[in-house]
Amino acid sequence: MSHASLAARYRPQAFAEVMGQTMVKTILSRAAAQDKVAPAYLFSGTRGVGKTTLARIFAKALNCAHAPAAEPCNACDQCRRVTMGNHVDVVEIDGASNTGVDDARRLKETIGYAPMEGRYKVFIIDEAHMLSRNAFNALLKTLEEPPPRAIFIMATTEPHKFPPTIVSRCQHFVFQSQPEGELVEHLRRVLNKEAIAFEESALRLIARRASGSVRDGMSLLGQTLALGGDRLDETVTRDVLGVAGQEAYERLLTAVRDEDCPAVVLLTRELLERGIDIGFFLRELTSLWRNLFLIRQAGPAVAQILDLPDAEQERLTRIAPDFELSFIHAAWHMVLESQRQVLTSLEPAAALELLLLNLVLLPSLVSLETLSSVRAGQAERTGQTERAGSRKESRPADPEPMPAHPPATARPDPAARPAPEKPEAAPLPKTPHHIEADLKREMAEQPEVQAVMQTFDAQLLRCTPSPKKQQAPE
Repeated sequence: MSHASLAARYRPQAFAEVMGQTMVKTILSRAAAQDKVAPAYLFSGTRGVGKTTLARIFAKALNCAHAPAAEPCNACDQCRRVTMGNHVDVVEIDGASNTGVDDARRLKETIGYAPMEGRYKVFIIDEAHMLSRNAFNALLKTLEEPPPRAIFIMATTEPHKFPPTIVSRCQHFVFQSQPEGELVEHLRRVLNKEAIAFEESALRLIARRASGSVRDGMSLLGQTLALGGDRLDETVTRDVLGVAGQEAYERLLTAVRDEDCPAVVLLTRELLERGIDIGFFLRELTSLWRNLFLIRQAGPAVAQILDLPDAEQERLTRIAPDFELSFIHAAWHMVLESQRQVLTSLEPAAALELLLLNLVLLPSLVSLETLSSVRAGQAERTGQTERAGSRKESRPADPEPMPAHPPATARPDPAARPAPEKPEAAPLPKTPHHIEADLKREMAEQPEVQAVMQTFDAQLLRCTPSPKKQQAPE
């Protein structure tokens, strides 16, 4: 049995079969039933959430032999031809291949003809954001006042690239990503129809990897079944998709708790040799710290809200007390902020290793409380020095001895003019380099910071393997 076309074979053919998108389905179904159709529609949303699928179902409902109706019958000749993609009045256009103004002009000429076989002439423009600005301008008047029985449906993943003049002429519907639970249920129905045994954890892994996209979930399911056999197993699924297992995260948490740098280096090497997806690994690590934070903060009761399997709930509840709440929050923030930096680095493997080592050494880094107390002490000592200097300046000076003969008063020269005073030069703003140098100088003068830095250096030396001594020849 071929699994390459799972997404195509299980594509919904009616409004009721589409997963999610309740508001959009209700509006389109009511418009088809009442025969009150807008001249132009704009469907936007992430990939694989049903934009093109709903556009085709809407076109079938409008041209069905039993129309006007809320659902297409999928039995008449009109519905079957739209499903197969060879209906003369339902035209699908690839926006990436028809970007020029000449393509828009040909489209305007084509739309002027009345429908030949169906009730409506429907133009579905996929990836419409790829159209040029001139092409958009050429379609402005047509979108506002199209010929009778003509409809435009534009689908896009980047609605911000549309001119406001185009958006204002369309009914804009934003498609939502699918929740993980609904994706799991959809994949379960597909596997039951295919009579394939599966593990619940494998379904959750595929749904989590799909990130809300139904098409991505179906493609990943087909890939796993094609390479992993006729049974969906969690271990095989992780190997096929390049996903780290739970034992890897447990080893990482143990190494972070014990401040074991060599264990983190060894784990990172093993993960990279297995060819894991670094982006998905960081997403999972971020979710792990988030779940630990919530469980550590609110207790085991919040584990039910997180919608986790029972085994994972017990494992996180057991691990959470090993870390302080402030440490979990700092680790969560560090991993979340470092995702883009790791993925866009020229050396993503080295950046990932550095991030994990920073998690291990996080307790030894200078805390904000320590730095604040050091700066407060420095400011207090600076204020004491300034007050002492001001007291010295406030003392009265010794009177100067009076001269024996007062000096003769010189007549002012009318031709002489006082020299103009030169304006004082404004101080140059400090550069980040000067600010960093001043901060390092201030921190080096404080014994508290020196002690913290010595502890940090000792941690680094402990992580560095010592060279083996060569034995002297006998």
